[in-house]
Amino acid sequence: MPEATPGDIFAALFAAHQVGDYWVQTDRQARDKGLPGWRGRLACGRHAAAMAATKAAALGLLHASGRRVSWRPAAVALAADAVSHYWADRRTTLAGLAKLIPGKGGYYADGGAPYLDQGAAGRRRDPPGEQAVAAVRAARVSWSAPRRLHRGSPGDTCCPVPARGPLHPA
Repeated sequence: MPEATPGDIFAALFAAHQVGDYWVQTDRQARDKGLPGWRGRLACGRHAAAMAATKAAALGLLHASGRRVSWRPAAVALAADAVSHYWADRRTTLAGLAKLIPGKGGYYADGGAPYLDQGAAGRRRDPPGEQAVAAVRAARVSWSAPRRLHRGSPGDTCCPVPARGPLHPA
């Protein structure tokens, strides 16, 4: 079975993120996750756990489709993803970060909070940073990855490669 590429994993995680945030998340979690105290912490924790489970299921489907997913790196990546998702969705943490960045504190307060939240977690219009980091971690990209991904040969006009070297040994 071929190993899943970072692109395969990114696509699976991105799709799972949309499902988890908009279909799996309950109304109560969406309402309460930013509240102060234990009520907010528990709601956000439940949401982050549901997101991790949804993403794990997506990686399981990817594996079942014939792309091998290495489970140890995937588990570490999903744990890091859940922690960062919890951090962004607690709201007070994101508001604190916005206040530290010139011009973002006012933007956050004037209705930009949802967009900064979406951007921090890689959703909507902003670059999908969280999923990209998790995809690279889960795919165990190593120094040998460029050779696996690039199938060029000496003399290629689009991507010339040397006949010998670290990526193309003799």
